[in-house]
Amino acid sequence: MFVDHAEILISSGKGGDGAVTFRREPFVPEGGPDGGNGGKGGDVIFIADRNLRTLMDFKYKRNYKADDGENGSKRNRYGKKGNDLIVKVPVGTVVLDTKSGLVMADLETDGSQLIAAIGGKGGLGNSNFKNSRRQAPNFAEAGGAVSEREVTLELKLIADVGLIGFPNVGKSTLLSVSSAAKPKIADYHFTTLVPNLGVVKLADSDFVLADIPGIIEGAAQGAGLGFDFLKHIERTKVVIHVVDAAGSEGRSPLEDYGTINRELADYSPRLAEKPQIVALNKMDIVEEANDALDALKAELDKQGIPYFPVSAATKSGVIELLNAASGLLDRIHQEEAAYGTSKILENRLEVTRPEDEPDYRKIKIKHEDGIFHLSGKQLKKIFDSTNFNDYGSMRYLYNHLERTGTITRMKNLGLEEGDTVCMYGFEMEYTDE
Repeated sequence: MFVDHAEILISSGKGGDGAVTFRREPFVPEGGPDGGNGGKGGDVIFIADRNLRTLMDFKYKRNYKADDGENGSKRNRYGKKGNDLIVKVPVGTVVLDTKSGLVMADLETDGSQLIAAIGGKGGLGNSNFKNSRRQAPNFAEAGGAVSEREVTLELKLIADVGLIGFPNVGKSTLLSVSSAAKPKIADYHFTTLVPNLGVVKLADSDFVLADIPGIIEGAAQGAGLGFDFLKHIERTKVVIHVVDAAGSEGRSPLEDYGTINRELADYSPRLAEKPQIVALNKMDIVEEANDALDALKAELDKQGIPYFPVSAATKSGVIELLNAASGLLDRIHQEEAAYGTSKILENRLEVTRPEDEPDYRKIKIKHEDGIFHLSGKQLKKIFDSTNFNDYGSMRYLYNHLERTGTITRMKNLGLEEGDTVCMYGFEMEYTDE
């Protein structure tokens, strides 16, 4: 089964917690703190693998999570780093953030990778909090939070040349006689339900040719099968536009040509700008006097679009068509080598760990029913690190609220001595020191 779209949930590993331990060794009086740091959580990494062809695996498994980092331990021993989760995807996969729709990465070469979710930092052990005033800190830092994200995977086939056109115009037959590919061929619409690839081998060159399932009018708005597969044309450098020159389906070749190009432009203006060669197929059954075909040729001459009369059924004219496509490819490759390529990824999303997000240090205050409710990403981490039975640890939490201006903001909202401050279900009575 060919699957080119999947939505999955990824989670990095949580950072290991720092340890709260003290030296207890013979003949070492008054041993100090020796709690080690926690290990970093594992990352979720997407890697493009040329041996994969579809996103089939993601149809049956939706959740992917890296390993958590281990907690620190006594004698300043660090916790082990969590194992990264390697997720292999086919070459040509685009990874998007589902919520925002922003592109995270376009994995178009074998081995290219994306760190899609960064593991939480390891928490500091209590030995890191010792100073001249705090000789025996009885608290440590919690590990960094898990980074969760829902991502969309879209597979866009990588081919040099793409065959486009209405259903039943002979694209699959053309692919079969041009390469070793064996697509399903039958005399009815939508025989091709998935894109097919084949390698065209010529005397002095070769290229990858893709048969894109038939596009119909309205495809860019979701009609027919074309909407699902228009994206596969985006990576091609050259387009061979296959037209039924005989009008065997009762349609005008000129109207077919115009309709398909409008659908490309509606889907993406960049598709409409791709270099095109028109294959006037089914010439073996074209009547000698064909005004409809003459009208298409006149329009192509006017636009300067090269065209080749071919018959995929008899292989007539196919080599000339393929040589023209190969020559156009060579010219594009030379231009790219001379001027470079300018790949544009619009609305790119930079992947960061939670600690680097703009609102990480922001503390929200909600004054409701006489209680001040506090929440925030960094506050949650410090709250999880707090030992509420230890004065030094409580003081560390209070200092954080003071440094961030939270105490002042609550006072501006009416905070007074004896009022209740609540953090994540834990209520405290405020004392103005």
